[in-house]
Amino acid sequence: MTDGPDIAAVVRPKLFQPLTIRGLTLRNRLVVPPMVHYRCGPGHTCGTFHVVHLGRYALGGFGLVFVEATGVEAVGLINEHDLGIWNEAQAESFKPLIDFMRRENTAIGIQLAHGGRKSSSQSAMQGMGPLTEENIRAGSKVWQPVGPTAEPVAPGWLMPRQLTTAECRAMPATWARAARNAVKAGFDVIEIHMAHGYLLASFLSPVSNTRNDEYGGDRAGRMRLPLEIVEAVRREMPDTMPLFVRVSSVDGTKEGWSMDDTVVLARELKARGVDVVDCSSGGIAGAATAAQVPRSLGFQVPFAERVRREAEIATMAVGLILEAKQAEAIVANGQADLIAVGRQSQYNPNIAHHWSHDLGINRRFEDWDPEYGWWLEKRIKTMEGFATPTGSVTRSA
Repeated sequence: MTDGPDIAAVVRPKLFQPLTIRGLTLRNRLVVPPMVHYRCGPGHTCGTFHVVHLGRYALGGFGLVFVEATGVEAVGLINEHDLGIWNEAQAESFKPLIDFMRRENTAIGIQLAHGGRKSSSQSAMQGMGPLTEENIRAGSKVWQPVGPTAEPVAPGWLMPRQLTTAECRAMPATWARAARNAVKAGFDVIEIHMAHGYLLASFLSPVSNTRNDEYGGDRAGRMRLPLEIVEAVRREMPDTMPLFVRVSSVDGTKEGWSMDDTVVLARELKARGVDVVDCSSGGIAGAATAAQVPRSLGFQVPFAERVRREAEIATMAVGLILEAKQAEAIVANGQADLIAVGRQSQYNPNIAHHWSHDLGINRRFEDWDPEYGWWLEKRIKTMEGFATPTGSVTRSA
């Protein structure tokens, strides 16, 4: 009788093979994407909540974890409870989180964001829409957002102030300062938020950008500010540091941003030093989660696949990827290079480890932190005959 298969001889699924991007090697292809939780500390700093919240994904086996949308300036906060990284104190506040993730061999990224015309809005728990009179009476802070035009997101939303041409020209420096702070803090990856109807997405889409200066008009004009910001951010980053961009691959409206547009944008992003395009969708005319795209298992994977194939750039797939075999097939079939697991990771922070068991590796919990793996491996023999190593009860017919 043997103790089981030789662990070293087990071929690792592609999902759990390392991936090197520039000077960073991820231990696997599983990513926790940015998800806003509205729990900043004083002064829009990172505190204990985020160390615990994001740290558990490192313990759960993910290769890369992103800090949620983090404001590059105060007027660009989506909600008054968001994180910021426009000053030194904010940058310094991320260091305990970064230090913990590094000790756990999990890469840590930050998503730089500007709410644009969706700034000063509700939190997700309130509905992710415009602030109501009830919200304001309860103490919600209100300020005037900015955008490509003085048109609100939809009826009932705050009226934004149109950015002047001079302000648009100055905007890349704002993002560069935030990127500089992120590099100084020690992040491994930066992602630029160019999706879901926030500032940069609103410049890209013909639905929201009807300007007649150099930052509007045709697609090249509408791409100008986002691309200038990419260039400014990339200049602040070491050559070894990966840069991601999250896009809304489609607005989901006939007259809006399309997949053809996204492929063109992806080629321009690649030419400016972007390494990975994170392919989401929707949000241009309502809440960030208003995709206006039919939803089913892996509904956004075709976006990542087309960008990867036609722009020849690495992509990250996201959206109702719920099972290990589904995620493995996406990577193994060349549809995407990375798999982002958002809400499902909140339901199960250990899902990366669980998926490795589902795919036939990590059989003796060797990939878990030893403080956990020792206990779980030890109980295997005690459960023989009535449960699997992962604790599923087996019963005879």
